[in-house]
Amino acid sequence: MTIALLVAVLLAAAPPEAVLEPAFGAAIVSTHPDGRKARLWLRRDHSYAAQGRKGERSSGTWRLSKAGELCLRQKRPLPLPLAYCRPPPTARVGRPWKDTAFNGEPVVNEIVRVR
Repeated sequence: MTIALLVAVLLAAAPPEAVLEPAFGAAIVSTHPDGRKARLWLRRDHSYAAQGRKGERSSGTWRLSKAGELCLRQKRPLPLPLAYCRPPPTARVGRPWKDTAFNGEPVVNEIVRVR
């Protein structure tokens, strides 16, 4: 069996959450156009904590949709009726990628190890 085929078999057998593995134990840091940063911490128990670019804190639950998107549903400080879904991070630690924030602004995301 070739290495490529072996990797493909292992990835197919991995649980869907495996795509998020680099984010567990790390923070997803979003840098907004004004330079301020928001942070998101995903937990394996499907909960999350976040700190907005103005310092406001929120928390809730996450899930992967049938389409494979990462969906966040805020529970605190105010429960929101709808989930916010985006493609899951596929980058490794320290490899930034461009995305769009909840408010429509362009952001640059990066997975950063928590010390």
